[in-house]
Amino acid sequence: MGQTPTKSDSRKTALITGVGRLAGIGAGIARQLAADGWDLVLTYWQDYDARMPWGIQPDDVVRLTAELEAIGARVFTVPADLEDPEAADRLMAAANEQAGPLEAMVLSHAESVDSGILDTTLEAFERHFAVNARASWQLIAAFAGQATADGGAIVALTSDHTAFNLPYGASKGALDRIVIAAARELGPLGISANVLNPGPIDTGWMSREVREQGTRQQPGGRLGTPADVAGTVAFLLSPAGRWVSGQLIKSDGGFSA
Repeated sequence: MGQTPTKSDSRKTALITGVGRLAGIGAGIARQLAADGWDLVLTYWQDYDARMPWGIQPDDVVRLTAELEAIGARVFTVPADLEDPEAADRLMAAANEQAGPLEAMVLSHAESVDSGILDTTLEAFERHFAVNARASWQLIAAFAGQATADGGAIVALTSDHTAFNLPYGASKGALDRIVIAAARELGPLGISANVLNPGPIDTGWMSREVREQGTRQQPGGRLGTPADVAGTVAFLLSPAGRWVSGQLIKSDGGFSA
């Protein structure tokens, strides 16, 4: 937990999951929300990063926290292994204890390890669904349970991946349905819920070939950045964007057109 200013009654607090790397989408969203006046609770899980090509960036959480605090945000960081069935409730309890009620939640965490129909293992399939679908449902339910009379806003990041990325794509498809259901079921509580598909964002996972191919497919001639994603998320969390709910939004620079 960072040493941060005392919360003002005019500031709201958002939980952002999956914020372990400075280059990640979660970090880009955190920067935008901090600039917009939000206080933040950030989660990360370095054991996941250790299994990925980029590896653990041991100083990134500390460096990002300092960056966000310099903008004026109160920042709390909580490690969370969302494969653990009890992690979501522990996370929400810690967030409420440290930062008070949450007004927004951005689900940018993911388990993402490529495999297809023939080579996906049962362990990988279950881990993807545990992290990407089950934990997201648990966090949405926990968020609704602590919401104030003013309600709140939920945004979850999704993907179009299918072939040769079976457990990731299938679990993201389940996530889409969970979030759309939340828009209908939690709407009476004043909670909006949307799914955002940002298209290909290079956060360190792309090879040169993938980067070049993706750039050619973009009508604007460039790949999306975490800042591009953050702008759309910030709108959906703002008062102006709260009427948008129950939508799967492609904010991908025309990639899917």
